[in-house]
Amino acid sequence: MAGANVKTFSTANFEADVLKSEKAVLVDFWAPWCSPCRMVAPVVDELADEYVGRVVVGKVNVDENGPLSSQYGVMSIPTLAIFKGGKMVDRITGFRGKADLVKMLDSHS
Repeated sequence: MAGANVKTFSTANFEADVLKSEKAVLVDFWAPWCSPCRMVAPVVDELADEYVGRVVVGKVNVDENGPLSSQYGVMSIPTLAIFKGGKMVDRITGFRGKADLVKMLDSHS
């Protein structure tokens, strides 16, 4: 379950909520059956709380939103990507600790 500050993105709202966002957006591409995704989820929740007002944080369930995964070349999960100005500007794949994600966020927020 996502934290209070974590949005749910889908093919229906991705353009409006991610691509047209005035702030940087951290997108967690995940699936419920993915163990590393479940491991990174609490870290994503913490970051959403810590960066509230500076970075939008949300998740895309790849099982329910396959076209988004294909469009952005997500081949493995979890993939955490930063979108800014309507484009993906950074990404990491696989479980990473909070320090790596903070470094990525700080370089784009």
